Amino acid sequence: MQSAMFLAVQHDCGSMDKSAGSSPKSEEKREKMKRTLLKDWKTRLSYFLQNSSSPGKPKNGKKSKQQTFIKPSPEEAQLWSEAFDELLASKYGLAAFRAFLKSEFCEENIEFWLACEDFKKTKSPQKLSSKARKIYTDFIEKEAPKEINIDFQTKSLIAQNIQEATSGCFTTAQKRVYSLMENNSYPRFLESEFYQDLCKKPQIATEAHAT
Repeated sequence: MQSAMFLAVQHDCGSMDKSAGSSPKSEEKREKMKRTLLKDWKTRLSYFLQNSSSPGKPKNGKKSKQQTFIKPSPEEAQLWSEAFDELLASKYGLAAFRAFLKSEFCEENIEFWLACEDFKKTKSPQKLSSKARKIYTDFIEKEAPKEINIDFQTKSLIAQNIQEATSGCFTTAQKRVYSLMENNSYPRFLESEFYQDLCKKPQIATEAHAT
């Protein structure tokens, strides 16, 4: 099932429309795959929402390693639509956006961006060098497990830069990935049913206000 869904989603994070001259059968099949993807995406985010709004108690007296998030108010959620940075600055918003990217099979973009943010805060030259190599092997090199979609020239420049790693090794690639998310995935997230539901004010409060 997952491999079938993956084939339905192109590498640029969700563009499923192909040539206009498709047959009715292929069009019907594509629509079916879209519905399957939407169902999977709703399931993932519903699970995320339930776990964030009602965190469980730690078992055996130990602290839970799973991070919990407080559901934002509709007003707070609406702020995310004002700027992409507003969304990334919110812990809940960032987690929801990651779940959304996962549903579109392009979570490597936000993971790379976050890895770069952590990398820029690193002070130790030894740690900077080891982190640079890990980011390169995870996201940059050919056939990396989480390879991001950047041009060959940028990849070659990074390969040279990490030989003597500095905090600016991945600046160009990070900006391009940020732009890709801001212009493609972010607008789709704002149009998603999950986000629209977060922005809705509670119906009970609305009815009480009306009476």
